[in-house]
This record gives sequence, structure tokens and C-alpha cells, in this order.
Amino acid sequence: MFAAELLTSPQVQEFIQDALKRRLDELQVSTALSRAGYSNEDRAAIMDYMALLTKIQEKFGCLLASDKNRFLLCDKLALEQSTAQDIGRWKANLWPAGSDGESSKSGASIVHDLCCGMGGDSFFIPASFKVIGVDLDENRIAMYRHNMETCGKNAEVICGDVREVAKIREMPASAGMTNTKFFTIDPARRALEGENQRDLRNLTPTLEEVVEISKHYQGGMVKLPPGYPPAEIPDGTEILYLGGHSDCRECLVLFGILAKNPDTVRAVMVGKDGNALAEWSRPRDRSLETLDEDLQEKLDRNDSLEGKDRTYRTATSRNDLPIGEIGRYLSEPAPVLIRSHLFNAAALTCDPQAHLISEGIAYVASDLPLPATGFTCYEIVAHSEISTGAVRAMLKEHDIGKITLKLRGVKLDPDSEIKRLKPKGKKSAILFYTRAAGEKIALLSLDH
Repeated sequence: MFAAELLTSPQVQEFIQDALKRRLDELQVSTALSRAGYSNEDRAAIMDYMALLTKIQEKFGCLLASDKNRFLLCDKLALEQSTAQDIGRWKANLWPAGSDGESSKSGASIVHDLCCGMGGDSFFIPASFKVIGVDLDENRIAMYRHNMETCGKNAEVICGDVREVAKIREMPASAGMTNTKFFTIDPARRALEGENQRDLRNLTPTLEEVVEISKHYQGGMVKLPPGYPPAEIPDGTEILYLGGHSDCRECLVLFGILAKNPDTVRAVMVGKDGNALAEWSRPRDRSLETLDEDLQEKLDRNDSLEGKDRTYRTATSRNDLPIGEIGRYLSEPAPVLIRSHLFNAAALTCDPQAHLISEGIAYVASDLPLPATGFTCYEIVAHSEISTGAVRAMLKEHDIGKITLKLRGVKLDPDSEIKRLKPKGKKSAILFYTRAAGEKIALLSLDH
């Protein structure tokens, strides 16, 4: 049970501040808590919370930069699922400007943060909006209330099932639930703490229920896992894939008047400051979303070959790019481009002859280097079959002594493979184990 009252008490907050200033280690903290008379259960709750403080600072540091003694409240699961500051700050621009004008007078500038959790989305909603957090979990409500106050945000809370939104809207005006206009929702998508939900459709509420909820509002945004099947997202919405250089963290679906470009797919690479580093878009094409059974089987196989440690599937569809030979350059598209199926247009703009080297694997071959904003580009100097002797010979020929091994479509332990290869040269290189025309292949790129 999450001990919100314990963790927010003045005594515990003061203890945490003192422990941080004195830089106590885990054993010293445990000893100090025991001497202070805390029970084993309370001691465990405090120490679990303190273990999260560094991650909280990394994820939401901009909110608390002026006061290092303020702590946001959450547990591990709430922190993992919450929207981080870079994405949150960028999403703030999606809310309509001027909401503190006439719309405010009419009582329309209200945002319901449904499934509000610890408040990750509410933190960045413009101050001109009245924000109301709704969640079924009393612990999440306690986190949300504390965190909004800590960040100097005004917000009301309601503990209830967001699927009963129609009934919530009928509550008296004193509850702040009349004349609502906008919503944001982050459906629960993790069954166990720290465990990603493999069934992406297993959301609470489901997307179908979210669509029904959206009918009570003029506009809203829904945060989905980046791998959510796009074919199930309704027409008339705008689909955005958001992330940084090396990740795609969410599929954001805009409804109603927030969807300024309906039936459009966008990929946005967001910098640490919350500004867009690059953006790509295309009209929605459902032929890119529906896969036949044969191709789906290949993609599932590639996913299993890459191992469970990968954070996004590198699958492509037949409509992305043609299959061709290994080129001078091999490029890895940014995850937001892979998820949105926009890497094809981005690649062809730079090299009309760009192509894939194997179906279902998002490595783009080209004769010209592809731009760094959307691709990590490598110049290929050699290739061989994947066998210890052939790869060793290739490394020896190019005087390679240090390698970084990248896997895609091939499953093995990188550390064990590097030890087996025993490189002894003076140069560094990137070694790719992947597939060309479905067959395993090793590609070598010098690390400059």
C-alpha cells in the first residue's frame, strides 16, 4: 500500500532533506530511520521512495529547479508511466492559445486529466486552463494533489471511474465539472510494476471506451503506447509519434478541435528543452497500417530474433521501400520515423535510389548519406557472412581491435560474440549483424 500520508508528513520530508544534504548511503539511511523509531514497513516505504528521487529529478527537474527541497510524490509504476518534461513541454503547445479570453468567461477552458496518475500531463497544461484530475486510484489522487500543489499548480481532483464521464459531467457546478471542453487521457497499460504490457490492446480504459469518452468533449488527446496498432485508431484524428533521437515514447492521438490536421500522421523528434528538433508528416494511408498474415508472421519472427531487450519493433511494410543490394551507406532511421512509416519519404528525398536490404528490417541502404536529423548513417567498408572465421578475417583486414556490435534480425549475446571474435587491431568499428534478402550478413563500418 502506498503510504502517501507518511511520505508527505513534515517529519519524513525533513528527514529526506537532511539525508540528501549529508549524502547518506542506503545503510546509513536505514540505520537513521530505525533509530528514529520507524517500523520496518514505514522504513521500507521511505527508502523505496528515496530510491526514486534521482529519476524524478531527471524526469521532472525543470519543475523544481528553483527549490531543491521540494519533492514530487510517486511510486515506481506511476513514475514509469508518466510523461517526461521534454515531451510534456512540447505537448503544451497543442492546447489552443488565448484560452484565457472569451472561452474562459464562458467557462469552457477546462481540461479533464483522465487517469491523471501522478500528474505528468497536468504539469504542463497552460496556466490559463482550469485543470481537474480524475482517477479511480486513491493513491494516484493523493500523488496528483500533492504534486500539483508542489509545482504551484491549481487543480481540483475527483476520485472516480473516467468511463463514467457522462455522469461526472452532471455533477453540480461546485465540483467544477460543468461546461467542460477538453480532455487528456493516459490509459493504464502495465499489468505489473516494472513490466511492459505486451498486449498493447489491453488498456484501461480501452481505445473504444476512450472514443466514447471523447464524444463528451470538443477536443482532447490520448496517449497510447508507440506500438499500438494504428489500424484501430479512428478516422478524423491526428496521429503523432513523439520521442527523441533514440526512442519513440508515445503515440499521441488528437481528437476534435485539437486535431488541426485530421487524418494526418506526424513524427516529431523532441529535444531536451521541449522544442522540436525535426518534424515529418504525411496524409494517413491505411495501406501502411494493415498487414497480411504472411508479412505479419515475418515481422513477429524478426521481433523475436531481436530479443526482448529492444524497446521498439523495427518492422517495415512492403510499401515502405523496395528491396535492393547493400549500398555505400547503411542508415538507421530514428524510432519516430520507423513507427510513423515516414522514413521512406525522408530517405527518398535525399536519395531517390534509397532502399531496404531485407524485408521487415528498417535498415536503409543508399549511395548518398542520409541526414543526421532523421538517420544515423554509417559508411560500409566491407561485409561477410556471419561465421567466426569470415568475420575475424574481415576485422583483421581492416585492423579492427575494438568493435561495437549492433543486432537487427539476428539474436545472440553481443558480449559473448565480441569475446569469441577476439579483435586485435588498432582501429574501432561498428559491426552490424543483420540480414540481406533474408540471409544473415555482417557489415563493417569504421568508427571515426
